[in-house]
Amino acid sequence: MNNQWPYKRTYTFTGGAKLELGSRTAIMGILNTTPDSFSDGGRYSDVEAAVRHARQLAAEGADIIDIGGESTRPGFAAVSLEEELKRVLPAIRAIREALPDMPISIDTYKAETAKQALEAGAHIINDIWGLKSDPRMAEVAAAFRCPVIISHNRHDRDYADLAEDVLADLRESVAIARAAGVTDDNIWLDPGIGFAKTHEDNLALMNQLYKLTGEGYPVLLGTSRKKFIRETLGLQTHEIAFGTAATTALGIVQGCQLVRVHDVRSNRETALMTDAIVYSGLCRH
Repeated sequence: MNNQWPYKRTYTFTGGAKLELGSRTAIMGILNTTPDSFSDGGRYSDVEAAVRHARQLAAEGADIIDIGGESTRPGFAAVSLEEELKRVLPAIRAIREALPDMPISIDTYKAETAKQALEAGAHIINDIWGLKSDPRMAEVAAAFRCPVIISHNRHDRDYADLAEDVLADLRESVAIARAAGVTDDNIWLDPGIGFAKTHEDNLALMNQLYKLTGEGYPVLLGTSRKKFIRETLGLQTHEIAFGTAATTALGIVQGCQLVRVHDVRSNRETALMTDAIVYSGLCRH
């Protein structure tokens, strides 16, 4: 397992927003502008509610706000480009105005949504299909010279060796990014916990995250309130904050540099404590 941060890097975005990786775990707060999210669908679908929640996430210690306009829960119904833009663009503009120093990521697999979101004030692309759904996505990331989160996903669960196959799929996505002109410092990885994986797959991959962090790219871990935690604990979505925090700690121990969560305060405290233990002498809080 990793016993030190892979590197330190400070990202300075248009408008003055900044993000530092390498001194402590960065916290990405989730803001869904969807009516059907598995966890908080409909709660932040109007602009005023979205801004209020973004302010709350920031107050609790979020380092990034991740805005999505299409649910990616199991069995989700795809939405049109027009509907997705209608949901995310007003929220991005309003949050950028309310929190000008806060980095914003756009959670989408559509290149046009990513492009217009970046033009509206977002700073980072978060693509759950790892640049493989829309062939233009890598070109958008390269054109805007922004970080892009490459998440693992696929259409089947036919793994010969789970961790190695996930790595191979992610390396294909990295090659797509590089071919389009995305620089290595703007490539972040995500193991895609919950996507194209069984309950047992998710648990096994959580135990082998160190293989991904060993690739040399920042790794974002997104486990918050997901089904494999609910099934493991036999609890409902609103009851698994402690289970999510456990996965946050395990991810940090194995070298993940960012976590994507709904409950920012509890996961930030978990991260700070885990950072202090695992990376004592390397982290500055």
